[in-house]
Amino acid sequence: MSDNSKSGGWRENKWIRGAIPALLLHMSIGTVYCWSIFSQEIADYIGWSKGATEWAFSFAIFFLGMSAAFLGSIVEKDIHKSSLIATICFATGMAGTGFFIWYGGEHQHSVLALVGIYVCYGFIMGVGLGTGYLSPVKTLMLWFQDRKGLATGLAVAGFGAAKAIASPIMTAMLTGLSVSTVNGVGDGVWKMFLYLAAAYFVMMFVGHLLLKKPADWHEPTGAEKGPKMFDVIKSKPIGTYIGIWVMFYLNITCGLALISQEKMIVKCIGLAASVGLISTISAIFNAGGRLGFSAMADGMKDRNTVYKIIFAISIALTVLVIVTKGIVNGEGNVALIILVLALIFMVNAGYGGGFSNVPNLLSDHYGMSNISAIHGLTLSAWGIAGLTGNQMASWIVSHFGEQVDHGGIMVNPVGYQTVLYVTCVLYVVALLLSVFLVRPSEKALEAKKAKQAAK
Repeated sequence: MSDNSKSGGWRENKWIRGAIPALLLHMSIGTVYCWSIFSQEIADYIGWSKGATEWAFSFAIFFLGMSAAFLGSIVEKDIHKSSLIATICFATGMAGTGFFIWYGGEHQHSVLALVGIYVCYGFIMGVGLGTGYLSPVKTLMLWFQDRKGLATGLAVAGFGAAKAIASPIMTAMLTGLSVSTVNGVGDGVWKMFLYLAAAYFVMMFVGHLLLKKPADWHEPTGAEKGPKMFDVIKSKPIGTYIGIWVMFYLNITCGLALISQEKMIVKCIGLAASVGLISTISAIFNAGGRLGFSAMADGMKDRNTVYKIIFAISIALTVLVIVTKGIVNGEGNVALIILVLALIFMVNAGYGGGFSNVPNLLSDHYGMSNISAIHGLTLSAWGIAGLTGNQMASWIVSHFGEQVDHGGIMVNPVGYQTVLYVTCVLYVVALLLSVFLVRPSEKALEAKKAKQAAK
């Protein structure tokens, strides 16, 4: 790869053509994780239960994964087309969500309003999320070939950091834009979506215009491209790909299960007044895990080692909270509070790290020619986990333990504690897959042979 000083100024600068547009795209679409900030307000405003509106977020994550899986080939062929699709779909979906919230406020208990939110936030925004997430990844890997983990980690960290940045802005907009109320909720809840749709359209469109692959990279076409995606996957032991997909899915499922109950767990341990602060710190750990674990992997012979570390840490902390009953007994006990917070923060970090490492792990095994398509197919695990993670945790909390009054707040400590039993088992399965099913890449084996020869 040519050095920037020899590559024609800003038009061939890896930061302007790779890193900055990736951040603009990912920091826009990453706000999908701000759903919990306004989900209750949406439910109250349109006269539906929170459980009914929650499906909008689950659908968004599902269609993120599915659109990435089915549109990965488009991303592979033309990042400008895919990034434009992402920009239009994300902004349109956000604006449409605002419209149907307004409509629901005018027509209480409207099925049309609820379905409209599902379609706009779930399907249309979901397509924008999937294509927007994929579009800059291969480009970054081409610009930063010596530090692929750091580069993709930087962009994907933007996805994780979006929640920390946007949360206080959205919270302020919910009240600042309100001039009237419906069911006790200010009309800022739908106005916010319209303003943000315009802002994110501008950010993503600028990212779309700037995004460009290096001039010295020739994208293979036709016969040059070689084997198709599934042929590339089958050229290696199929168990390796299955192992990567399943451990990726399990990591997301466990992460979503805990993150979806995070606010209530924090209230259980007596930190209700600090929920917002802890949520922001969690988002920072999520972003830090995306950057830190991926940068760490650049120095490893086998990137799969990072997943072993993530799962081992998650298991250890989960077991400690289970044994000590940290969620049930945490209030007033500083040691248990620290332990529960450590679990929350590290699961967030491992959740993010799992995302940032997967494209590089895949490229180590299958090369760069079909990486966008293979990465997109693998992100289908994210889509399915979006339907299972939150819903699994909600089912457990509703069927185990009971709601108790905790300083005026209804919580279910036993239910949240029970979620950990399930996530612990799933983390153990993921670790076993990482150790026994995902084989070392050719790159890792060559590095091992070189080390043995040097002795």
